[in-house]
Amino acid sequence: MASKLLRAVVLGPPGSGKGTMCEKIARSFGLQHLSSGQFLRESLGGEVGVLAKQYLERGLLVPDHVITRVMMTELEKRREQHWLLDGFPRTLGQAEALDRICELDLVISLNIPFETLKDRLSARWVHPASGRVYNMDFNPPHVQGIDDLTGEPLVQREDDKPEAVAARLRKYKDAAKPVIELYKSRGILHSFSGTETNKIWPYVYTLLSSKIPPILSDEEN
Repeated sequence: MASKLLRAVVLGPPGSGKGTMCEKIARSFGLQHLSSGQFLRESLGGEVGVLAKQYLERGLLVPDHVITRVMMTELEKRREQHWLLDGFPRTLGQAEALDRICELDLVISLNIPFETLKDRLSARWVHPASGRVYNMDFNPPHVQGIDDLTGEPLVQREDDKPEAVAARLRKYKDAAKPVIELYKSRGILHSFSGTETNKIWPYVYTLLSSKIPPILSDEEN
């Protein structure tokens, strides 16, 4: 293990494959994959979770201050660990809150063409309780409309419906632009463009390998 703790973030719009990329990085480099969506689901029983639930149930984005409270609590518990953030920070306010507790080493930004994102999101169905995501084109469930593990029904989020996708992507882009500019100005932003996670992955692997020793080879992942 490297003596310095590695703190990294993966940025990307909805449908960009952030989750898949984070899983590959976490497996290959032994980093903890910290997903804001996962922490939100796990927090639903607590005080902050009750606030979050009101938004999630209506298919709305959880406000900055709620997500920030959840994430700061989780990151405080992990001061001695290598980690990789997925889905946070999404706004400049969140990035500034993150600055107050740690210094990032590396920010990976995934640039995926708008049409690809639109197609992916419109084909996306989720299992609400676990957050498992299926894509009807390249990762369908064994039985249409049913979660593989629980047998419970899948739903299409309101904001994954074709008519909502374009507005959602525009909203993400507007919020993310100052975050990307901030990390670019610090010289820690690395952007990767493409339409397939597997084709972008070797370049991401090479970048990470220059920062921390891998525990799996590129091919093993």
